[in-house]
Amino acid sequence: MKALALIFLTMCFCVISFMAFSHEGHQEPAPAVAAAQPASGTRDAKTWFTDTPLQDQNGNTLRFYSDALQNRVVLLNVIFTSCNDACPLITQKLKEVREVLGDKADGITFISLTSDPLRDTPAVLKAYTLKQGVDGPHWLFLTGDKAQMDLVLGRIGQIVPTPEQHSTQLIVGDVANKRWSKIRPDAPAAAIAQRLQLLTMPVAGR
Repeated sequence: MKALALIFLTMCFCVISFMAFSHEGHQEPAPAVAAAQPASGTRDAKTWFTDTPLQDQNGNTLRFYSDALQNRVVLLNVIFTSCNDACPLITQKLKEVREVLGDKADGITFISLTSDPLRDTPAVLKAYTLKQGVDGPHWLFLTGDKAQMDLVLGRIGQIVPTPEQHSTQLIVGDVANKRWSKIRPDAPAAAIAQRLQLLTMPVAGR
């Protein structure tokens, strides 16, 4: 009976934890960590991801692959700044992940892409980063015109008819070695940090 009670409580915790990172309109993430291959079907990652010019929260123009992704270990997620529930909660979770990483955080780039480029200008993104306490050189908040963002979001598997319909899934990757996986945003910060640290380790045999 005690074992059954423990299982029930664990299930309840998982459900509550997931609800904390969801709101009406957001796509439900997959039920578990799963492999992701954003560049499958192409040998050229630059061609796949594209060098679409985007702007960061400081107004700098960055090429998506060459300046934001190439040769980096990255965590990608999608947000929009007028979101009042899931997005700020996930942003705070990722802030906690960086704190868990400690001095290793500087070797990992977080990239938050807006699903609402018509409203999320660089200045709006900057205000969001300051409000959330996440403005730093290793965390990019990227925007562009709608066509640019539709292209880039599509390349990471997100078709976003409206800002609210983006997935809350996290995508982590070792770009150079084409190692990718997806993580639920309600995973413990320590578990997300551990996955990122594993991606910074050399690939055996290379």
